[in-house]
Amino acid sequence: MSARDSISAAIRSANRGEPALVGFLTAGHPSRERFREHLQSVAAGADVVEIGVPFTDPMADGVTVQRSSHAALAQGVTLRWIFSELEAMPRVRAPLLLMSYLNPLLAFGTERLPEACSRAGVSGLIVPDLPFDESADLRKALDTREIALVQMVTPVTEPRRLKEVCASSQGFVYAVTMTGTTGKNVSVPAEVLSYLDRVRALAPVPVCAGFGIRSREQVELLRGHVDGVVIGSALVEVLERGEDPARWLKALRSV
Repeated sequence: MSARDSISAAIRSANRGEPALVGFLTAGHPSRERFREHLQSVAAGADVVEIGVPFTDPMADGVTVQRSSHAALAQGVTLRWIFSELEAMPRVRAPLLLMSYLNPLLAFGTERLPEACSRAGVSGLIVPDLPFDESADLRKALDTREIALVQMVTPVTEPRRLKEVCASSQGFVYAVTMTGTTGKNVSVPAEVLSYLDRVRALAPVPVCAGFGIRSREQVELLRGHVDGVVIGSALVEVLERGEDPARWLKALRSV
């Protein structure tokens, strides 16, 4: 099975009638020294793990992830360091993705990126500030190692573009539940569910809803409308409080 296919397989096999959990942590936050421990704990409770690459201007992220990103940068966390840590530690059960803005990837070198991902056990990338129309070069590079490039859609994505982006996404489609930044506690009105149903009908890969998912009640409302949910800011706050992320994630599941 290819690296990118492992993401879709993990989400589908975890479904059991309810959404799979995609857990997010910012690399090196709250403690650079405990990154491996925190990653293993998140992976023990999630079906897929997103590792945030800290960046000075995380434009799609709310206050919590911005805070974690700046704190990680202050500890000297870089993309090169993340790859080094992942290579050195035992592989975790859950597929890993990097969520990175474009600048760190360009600084690292897109020609070196696929091999580095492969060596580190990274199965996919999410790049929030890379426009779909400008993503062909990165997708072509990642294809050499069958690394997924996950695409993002929003409630205001036009129908024609929605169809095109869903058809091109690899691993899963990241369905943003609202306009704006991450971290807000989002209600799940009927129009959001209708939008998610449209995305799911178009996508050849699983669909995961993200931005503002914090509670068991939200996960229950999304059951049947998505294949997975992304837990970001709330999980960063769990780590900041020193709680066990695996236990916290387990409480989001009905079984």
